[in-house]
Amino acid sequence: MGDIQEIVAEIADGLVASGTERGLQVTAYVDQQPVVDVVAGVADPGTGRPVEPGTLFYNWSIGKGATATLVHRLVDAGSLGYDTRIADLWPEFARHGKQSITVRQVLNHSAGVPGLPADTTPEAVCSWERMIAALEDAEPWWEPGTKVGYHAYTFGYLAGEIARRASGHELGDLLDDLTTTIGRPGEIRFGMPAAEASGLAVLEDAPSETDWSEIPADLPMFRAAPLSVFPSAAFGNDLRVIAADIPAGAKVTARALARMYAGWLGEVDGAPLVSAQRLAEASAESSSGPDQVYGNESRWGLGFGLGLPWDEAGSARVFGMAGAGGSWAGADPERGVAVAVTKNVLSMDFETVTTVVGAILAEVDRS
Repeated sequence: MGDIQEIVAEIADGLVASGTERGLQVTAYVDQQPVVDVVAGVADPGTGRPVEPGTLFYNWSIGKGATATLVHRLVDAGSLGYDTRIADLWPEFARHGKQSITVRQVLNHSAGVPGLPADTTPEAVCSWERMIAALEDAEPWWEPGTKVGYHAYTFGYLAGEIARRASGHELGDLLDDLTTTIGRPGEIRFGMPAAEASGLAVLEDAPSETDWSEIPADLPMFRAAPLSVFPSAAFGNDLRVIAADIPAGAKVTARALARMYAGWLGEVDGAPLVSAQRLAEASAESSSGPDQVYGNESRWGLGFGLGLPWDEAGSARVFGMAGAGGSWAGADPERGVAVAVTKNVLSMDFETVTTVVGAILAEVDRS
């Protein structure tokens, strides 16, 4: 694997040169050792500011992996269990038949509360209090635990409030502890001060022929993520969104996320992240079936999607999270590989991840 860094660097430079990507980061670990740390392109096309290893990217749902990790670490600490009822931690949540929903059902997206109010605004999703109140008033779409459906936004508020109540600490403090543990303090963030926003990669939308206004507004996907808060460059660059804790996503570096997933597979530099039991639980299938929100077939561990975005059947043990716009971070326990890809062009496919991660895995398999 001596040339794996050069192989990935050449691919990344080619993606930028072709115009497919504007800027990206790729980091990979094999057997808890860093083997790839590549950056390419620009973080801000307006100024020409280059992508650096420490540049933060708002890459949406890849941040769910960090949110889930906070919960798993609390399980290791004995603060809660997977079958703890949310209402035991958060009594107000029990309204409208939600009294039996468990932490496990939140983590595997079977809790049945994926929806946001139809009139949700960007201001609303930036308000923790309003989102928690909305979840308390929510009615399940299905009997919890009997079906699965991607909780696009609500996963973050549910898991986040569980972590807050179980630990007695704010999310930012828990995340600070996590990023310090992995040796990348401040490189996974939920909300961040607007004064620091200038260091973020600037997002842009890839060309698309989709006319979202022609798609029926009452589809389940828009009940879970109304168009007013649907992932887009304008939304992700909004200073209100940057400043808010919205833990269904995060502002991240590839090197921090890859290091986090490497820590799931074992100690890195002597620093334990989670126990081996947590890895076994998180990466095992916990729910599966037709997604009640998006319609696709889905497979979930505890807090993580199972399989690669392009190869679910052939990568059963892989666990991680994809992000709207085409990013991905995760780990393959069988190969001992952890990878993260961040980028600032929001595309509707995972071709960049397919190319980059596929090349890394192919090189590992050859070694």
